[in-house]
Amino acid sequence: MHLSPDDIIFWEYGFLKLNATIVSTWGLMFVLVIGSRAITRKLSIGLERARWQNLLEIVVIAIHNQIREIGLRQPRLYFAFLGTLFVFIATATLFTVIPGYDPPTGSLSTTTGLAICVFIAVPLYGIKEQGLGRYLRSYLEPTPIMLPFNVISEFSRTLALAVRLFGNIMSGTMILAILLTVTPFIFPIVMSALGLLTGMLQAYIFSILATVYIAAATSGNTKDIDQDHDLAEPDESEMEKPDAGQ
Repeated sequence: MHLSPDDIIFWEYGFLKLNATIVSTWGLMFVLVIGSRAITRKLSIGLERARWQNLLEIVVIAIHNQIREIGLRQPRLYFAFLGTLFVFIATATLFTVIPGYDPPTGSLSTTTGLAICVFIAVPLYGIKEQGLGRYLRSYLEPTPIMLPFNVISEFSRTLALAVRLFGNIMSGTMILAILLTVTPFIFPIVMSALGLLTGMLQAYIFSILATVYIAAATSGNTKDIDQDHDLAEPDESEMEKPDAGQ
Protein backbone atom coordinates (compact mmCIF):
# COMPACT_ATOMS: atom_id res chain seq x y z
CA MET A 1 0.00 0.00 0.00
CA HIS A 2 1.37 3.41 -0.98
CA LEU A 3 0.91 6.60 1.03
CA SER A 4 0.97 8.94 -1.96
CA PRO A 5 0.64 8.69 -5.75
CA ASP A 6 4.19 10.05 -5.83
CA ASP A 7 5.31 6.56 -4.82
CA ILE A 8 3.91 5.00 -8.01
CA ILE A 9 6.64 5.41 -10.65
CA PHE A 10 5.73 4.66 -14.28
CA TRP A 11 8.98 5.78 -15.88
CA GLU A 12 12.35 6.91 -14.53
CA TYR A 13 15.50 8.16 -16.18
CA GLY A 14 18.13 9.62 -13.89
CA PHE A 15 16.50 12.34 -11.80
CA LEU A 16 13.49 12.48 -14.15
CA LYS A 17 10.45 10.59 -12.91
CA LEU A 18 6.98 10.09 -14.28
CA ASN A 19 4.76 9.18 -11.36
CA ALA A 20 1.03 8.75 -10.82
CA THR A 21 0.66 12.31 -9.54
CA ILE A 22 1.87 13.80 -12.82
CA VAL A 23 -0.16 11.40 -14.94
CA SER A 24 -3.40 11.93 -13.00
CA THR A 25 -2.91 15.71 -12.87
CA TRP A 26 -2.41 16.08 -16.61
CA GLY A 27 -5.19 13.60 -17.31
CA LEU A 28 -7.52 15.58 -15.08
CA MET A 29 -6.58 18.86 -16.77
CA PHE A 30 -7.16 17.28 -20.17
CA VAL A 31 -10.63 16.10 -19.14
CA LEU A 32 -11.51 19.54 -17.71
CA VAL A 33 -10.35 21.37 -20.84
CA ILE A 34 -12.12 19.03 -23.27
CA GLY A 35 -15.22 18.88 -21.07
CA SER A 36 -15.40 22.67 -20.76
CA ARG A 37 -15.03 23.05 -24.50
CA ALA A 38 -17.73 20.47 -25.19
CA ILE A 39 -20.20 21.97 -22.71
CA THR A 40 -19.72 25.59 -23.80
CA ARG A 41 -19.54 24.89 -27.55
CA LYS A 42 -23.29 25.28 -28.10
CA LEU A 43 -24.67 27.41 -25.31
CA SER A 44 -28.30 28.43 -25.55
CA ILE A 45 -29.98 31.56 -24.17
CA GLY A 46 -33.48 30.22 -24.76
CA LEU A 47 -35.70 28.16 -22.50
CA GLU A 48 -34.62 24.88 -24.07
CA ARG A 49 -31.16 24.09 -22.75
CA ALA A 50 -29.02 20.98 -22.52
CA ARG A 51 -28.70 19.28 -19.16
CA TRP A 52 -24.97 19.90 -19.14
CA GLN A 53 -25.56 23.61 -19.61
CA ASN A 54 -28.05 23.64 -16.73
CA LEU A 55 -25.50 21.90 -14.51
CA LEU A 56 -22.79 24.32 -15.58
CA GLU A 57 -24.98 27.33 -14.82
CA ILE A 58 -25.84 25.96 -11.37
CA VAL A 59 -22.15 25.57 -10.53
CA VAL A 60 -21.21 28.99 -11.93
CA ILE A 61 -24.01 30.83 -10.13
CA ALA A 62 -23.29 29.03 -6.85
CA ILE A 63 -19.59 29.95 -6.96
CA HIS A 64 -20.41 33.51 -8.05
CA ASN A 65 -22.85 34.04 -5.17
CA GLN A 66 -20.52 32.45 -2.63
CA ILE A 67 -17.71 34.82 -3.61
CA ARG A 68 -20.07 37.78 -3.26
CA GLU A 69 -21.38 36.64 0.14
CA ILE A 70 -17.85 36.43 1.56
CA GLY A 71 -17.29 40.10 0.80
CA LEU A 72 -15.84 40.44 -2.69
CA ARG A 73 -18.28 42.77 -4.42
CA GLN A 74 -16.86 42.14 -7.88
CA PRO A 75 -16.93 38.33 -8.09
CA ARG A 76 -16.08 38.27 -11.80
CA LEU A 77 -12.59 39.60 -11.06
CA TYR A 78 -11.82 36.56 -8.92
CA PHE A 79 -14.14 33.96 -10.40
CA ALA A 80 -11.65 32.42 -12.84
CA PHE A 81 -9.03 31.74 -10.17
CA LEU A 82 -11.30 30.67 -7.30
CA GLY A 83 -13.65 28.71 -9.55
CA THR A 84 -10.75 26.81 -11.08
CA LEU A 85 -9.45 25.84 -7.63
CA PHE A 86 -12.82 24.46 -6.60
CA VAL A 87 -13.56 22.62 -9.85
CA PHE A 88 -10.08 21.05 -9.99
CA ILE A 89 -10.17 19.72 -6.42
CA ALA A 90 -13.82 18.64 -6.64
CA THR A 91 -13.29 16.82 -9.94
CA ALA A 92 -10.17 15.10 -8.58
CA THR A 93 -12.34 13.79 -5.75
CA LEU A 94 -15.21 12.68 -7.99
CA PHE A 95 -12.84 10.65 -10.17
CA THR A 96 -11.93 8.45 -7.19
CA VAL A 97 -14.93 6.30 -8.13
CA ILE A 98 -12.78 5.03 -11.04
CA PRO A 99 -10.91 1.88 -9.95
CA GLY A 100 -7.16 2.38 -9.83
CA TYR A 101 -7.37 6.15 -9.91
CA ASP A 102 -5.22 8.04 -7.41
CA PRO A 103 -6.28 11.68 -6.94
CA PRO A 104 -3.42 14.16 -7.41
CA THR A 105 -4.65 15.96 -4.29
CA GLY A 106 -3.45 12.92 -2.36
CA SER A 107 0.09 14.15 -3.03
CA LEU A 108 1.66 16.83 -0.87
CA SER A 109 3.41 18.26 -3.92
CA THR A 110 0.05 18.97 -5.59
CA THR A 111 -1.58 20.50 -2.53
CA THR A 112 1.55 22.59 -1.92
CA GLY A 113 1.38 23.83 -5.50
CA LEU A 114 -2.26 24.84 -5.05
CA ALA A 115 -1.44 26.57 -1.76
CA ILE A 116 1.44 28.46 -3.41
CA CYS A 117 -0.97 29.66 -6.10
CA VAL A 118 -3.14 31.12 -3.32
CA PHE A 119 -0.05 32.55 -1.60
CA ILE A 120 0.90 34.42 -4.80
CA ALA A 121 -2.64 35.45 -5.76
CA VAL A 122 -3.48 37.09 -2.41
CA PRO A 123 -0.87 39.90 -2.58
CA LEU A 124 -1.39 40.32 -6.33
CA TYR A 125 -5.10 40.97 -5.86
CA GLY A 126 -4.38 43.10 -2.80
CA ILE A 127 -1.87 45.28 -4.65
CA LYS A 128 -4.19 45.58 -7.63
CA GLU A 129 -7.07 46.81 -5.45
CA GLN A 130 -5.22 48.95 -2.90
CA GLY A 131 -1.92 49.86 -4.51
CA LEU A 132 1.53 48.68 -3.42
CA GLY A 133 2.08 51.17 -0.63
CA ARG A 134 -1.31 50.76 0.98
CA TYR A 135 -1.14 46.99 0.80
CA LEU A 136 2.31 46.85 2.40
CA ARG A 137 1.13 49.18 5.17
CA SER A 138 -1.49 46.59 6.09
CA TYR A 139 1.32 44.43 7.49
CA LEU A 140 1.98 47.18 10.06
CA GLU A 141 -1.56 47.11 11.40
CA PRO A 142 -2.68 47.50 14.11
CA THR A 143 0.89 48.37 15.21
CA PRO A 144 4.33 48.05 13.54
CA ILE A 145 5.27 45.49 16.18
CA MET A 146 2.93 43.06 14.42
CA LEU A 147 5.00 43.10 11.19
CA PRO A 148 6.92 39.83 11.81
CA PHE A 149 3.78 38.09 13.06
CA ASN A 150 1.78 39.18 10.00
CA VAL A 151 4.55 37.91 7.70
CA ILE A 152 4.72 34.58 9.56
CA SER A 153 0.94 34.34 9.29
CA GLU A 154 1.15 34.54 5.49
CA PHE A 155 3.48 31.54 5.35
CA SER A 156 1.78 29.51 8.08
CA ARG A 157 -1.66 29.69 6.51
CA THR A 158 -0.17 28.61 3.17
CA LEU A 159 1.34 25.58 4.89
CA ALA A 160 -1.97 24.91 6.64
CA LEU A 161 -3.84 24.96 3.31
CA ALA A 162 -1.48 22.41 1.78
CA VAL A 163 -1.31 20.05 4.76
CA ARG A 164 -5.06 20.15 5.49
CA LEU A 165 -6.07 19.16 1.97
CA PHE A 166 -3.32 16.54 1.65
CA GLY A 167 -4.06 14.99 5.04
CA ASN A 168 -7.78 14.60 4.46
CA ILE A 169 -7.49 13.19 0.95
CA MET A 170 -4.60 10.87 1.78
CA SER A 171 -6.21 9.54 4.96
CA GLY A 172 -9.48 8.83 3.15
CA THR A 173 -7.64 6.89 0.43
CA MET A 174 -5.71 4.86 3.00
CA ILE A 175 -8.82 3.98 5.01
CA LEU A 176 -10.61 2.84 1.87
CA ALA A 177 -7.63 0.69 0.83
CA ILE A 178 -7.50 -0.96 4.24
CA LEU A 179 -11.24 -1.67 4.23
CA LEU A 180 -11.05 -3.16 0.73
CA THR A 181 -8.46 -5.59 2.06
CA VAL A 182 -10.30 -6.52 5.25
CA THR A 183 -13.96 -6.39 4.18
CA PRO A 184 -14.17 -6.19 0.38
CA PHE A 185 -17.96 -5.87 0.13
CA ILE A 186 -20.60 -3.49 1.49
CA PHE A 187 -18.65 -1.42 4.03
CA PRO A 188 -16.02 -0.09 1.58
CA ILE A 189 -18.83 1.19 -0.66
CA VAL A 190 -20.23 3.22 2.24
CA MET A 191 -16.76 4.55 3.07
CA SER A 192 -16.19 5.41 -0.58
CA ALA A 193 -19.37 7.50 -0.59
CA LEU A 194 -18.25 9.14 2.65
CA GLY A 195 -14.86 9.82 1.07
CA LEU A 196 -16.54 11.56 -1.85
CA LEU A 197 -18.49 13.74 0.56
CA THR A 198 -15.34 14.56 2.53
CA GLY A 199 -13.41 15.37 -0.65
CA MET A 200 -16.11 17.72 -1.89
CA LEU A 201 -16.16 19.38 1.52
CA GLN A 202 -12.39 19.85 1.35
CA ALA A 203 -12.70 21.42 -2.11
CA TYR A 204 -15.27 23.83 -0.69
CA ILE A 205 -13.16 24.66 2.37
CA PHE A 206 -9.99 25.21 0.31
CA SER A 207 -11.69 27.60 -2.12
CA ILE A 208 -13.56 29.38 0.69
CA LEU A 209 -10.35 29.98 2.63
CA ALA A 210 -8.67 31.29 -0.52
CA THR A 211 -11.62 33.65 -1.01
CA VAL A 212 -11.42 34.84 2.60
CA TYR A 213 -7.69 35.56 2.26
CA ILE A 214 -8.24 37.55 -0.94
CA ALA A 215 -11.16 39.43 0.64
CA ALA A 216 -8.96 40.36 3.58
CA ALA A 217 -6.19 41.56 1.24
CA THR A 218 -8.56 43.72 -0.80
CA SER A 219 -10.80 44.99 2.02
CA GLY A 220 -9.02 48.33 2.23
CA ASN A 221 -10.27 49.41 -1.17
CA THR A 222 -12.87 52.16 -0.79
CA LYS A 223 -13.55 52.36 -4.52
CA ASP A 224 -14.99 48.87 -4.80
CA ILE A 225 -17.88 49.49 -7.17
CA ASP A 226 -20.16 46.65 -8.12
CA GLN A 227 -20.11 46.29 -11.91
CA ASP A 228 -22.20 43.11 -12.04
CA HIS A 229 -25.30 44.87 -13.37
CA ASP A 230 -27.15 41.65 -13.97
CA LEU A 231 -27.09 40.78 -10.26
CA ALA A 232 -26.92 44.25 -8.71
CA GLU A 233 -29.97 45.62 -6.92
CA PRO A 234 -31.46 48.93 -8.09
CA ASP A 235 -30.77 52.03 -6.03
CA GLU A 236 -33.88 52.97 -4.06
CA SER A 237 -33.04 56.67 -4.23
CA GLU A 238 -32.97 56.48 -8.02
CA MET A 239 -36.28 54.63 -8.07
CA GLU A 240 -37.96 57.27 -5.93
CA LYS A 241 -36.54 60.23 -7.86
CA PRO A 242 -39.36 61.97 -9.83
CA ASP A 243 -39.15 62.22 -13.58
CA ALA A 244 -37.65 65.52 -14.71
CA GLY A 245 -40.31 65.87 -17.36
CA GLN A 246 -43.16 65.85 -14.86
